[in-house]
This record gives sequence, C-alpha cells and structure tokens, in this order.
Amino acid sequence: MDGAADDDLAALHAALWVELERCVEDKLHGWRTATLATCAPEGVDARTVVLREVDYASQQLMFFTDARSPKVTQLREAPEALLVAWCARLGWQLRLRVRAQVETEGLGVSSRWARLRLKPAAQDYLSPLPPGTLLAEHVPAPLPAARNHFALVRLQVLSLDWLGLRAGGHRRALFDAQGARWLAP
Repeated sequence: MDGAADDDLAALHAALWVELERCVEDKLHGWRTATLATCAPEGVDARTVVLREVDYASQQLMFFTDARSPKVTQLREAPEALLVAWCARLGWQLRLRVRAQVETEGLGVSSRWARLRLKPAAQDYLSPLPPGTLLAEHVPAPLPAARNHFALVRLQVLSLDWLGLRAGGHRRALFDAQGARWLAP
C-alpha cells in the first residue's frame, strides 16, 4: 500500500484479505506457511501450519492436521490461539487472534479428504503412529487410504494486527470488533 491508499484503513483491510486469499494459491507467498501459537500444559507451543483455505465473507482460515497431533488437544482445551505470518516480498507481518474449531467428521472433512486422498500429502494422515512418536528401528507401513487421522481446523479471525515495514517509516493497524485504528509501530 502506498500513498493515499496507505492512509485508508478500509482499503488496507481489504488488501490484507486479498493477500490472505492469494497465499492459498501461491505456494511462494510468505503467508502460506504461518506460525500457530497455542497454550500447552508446559506453556506456549508454536509450529508452522499451511493455510489451505481463506473465506473473507466468514472471516475464516483453514488448515489440515493429523487429529492425533498435540495441537488438536491444545485447541480443544483452549481454542483461542495466535497465528503469525511474515511476507518478505510485501514487508508485511500479520498477527491474527483466532478461535479454532477442530473437525474430524462431517461433510466438510469428507469433501476435503476426497480432494486430498490421491495426493502425496495424504500420507501425512495415514501414519499408524501419532505425530511426535519416538521411532523404533521398524516403522509400520501407512494405513490404507481411508480418512483415518485427517482433521481440518477452522480459524475464526477475531482480530488482525498488521505491521508494514518500509524505508519511509513503518505503519501498524489493528482490525477487531471495536473497529479499525492506526497504532504506533
């Protein structure tokens, strides 16, 4: 965002959602892989997730995961989380406060699994071992191509905190239930 448009919070908000939608299709977009931070018994836990879908109308993001992963338990126990993304090309950081909903059954899960099951990425959800399991010398073969441990996680965006870095001065804006406003970077 440059010039007059940079001062227009509504235009900035729309541009943020355009970039979020773009990152799903563009595998090289910096926001495609974001860091999800959750609450764990031992403190904060963070990991990279791949954004798979973005829905501006409902203000939701989605990623896939193994239903046995620690993040699923963490999100079920404390559904509010933070998603952080950086795009070097844009010079933009985005921090999203989100409320997560984990789905392991239903039409949404079945339809997405039907699209994914014939791709190499399907192997991520077919392992007989849960994520983080200590591996022995013999690793069991993947399970047949049933849905097994595939889960989708919907993230309802509660707020967007944008930071734009540029030589002429950094800019920061917050978009949440109280409205849109500029913040000191």
